[in-house]
Amino acid sequence: MDAADRQTSIGHNSIRVEIVTTMEQLQHAYTIRAICFMEENGVTAGQSFDGNDLQATHVVIYAGEEPIGALRIRWFKDFAEIERTAFRKAYRNPRHLKTTAEFVFRHIARKGYSRVVTHATPVYARLWQRLLGFKPVADKSPVLFVGHAEPYVELIRELEVPENAITLATDPTIMFRTEGAWDFVSKYEARS
Repeated sequence: MDAADRQTSIGHNSIRVEIVTTMEQLQHAYTIRAICFMEENGVTAGQSFDGNDLQATHVVIYAGEEPIGALRIRWFKDFAEIERTAFRKAYRNPRHLKTTAEFVFRHIARKGYSRVVTHATPVYARLWQRLLGFKPVADKSPVLFVGHAEPYVELIRELEVPENAITLATDPTIMFRTEGAWDFVSKYEARS
């Protein structure tokens, strides 16, 4: 299985979204986050890399071979959370965000989750609502974090779980496959 098996293409195949499965990809994701959060917004390293990275699924977005965006997904009992979404300045546009989100929504739903949550400042919350179909979570107050001027609003989106979602009934061979590449036979599977 190669990277092409774990990605989606945008536009003229020059932009692709991938689930991180190598150290090089993880370094690319961390680099994007460092540029966007630490360098551009003055967020400390401790807050940018908060200890949840080793329990998360990371996604990296490329233009050709150049990393341009990243995010992480954390998994909870009955929902997934999209966090640390960042794109380099030259690549911040609704088309890239929408296609990345659609890829991530498919991945989350394939794992059997019907709800995804994110937290965003008011300006980005409006974008997530208009462009990606999120809704504010009722009965939850915005949360203010140290070093951030505006509080974060909690948003939720319902997803349609596909028939081929990974469940306890799924063939164990599929569950052994690389994250996000469940439809591709791995080189380690015995062939009869």
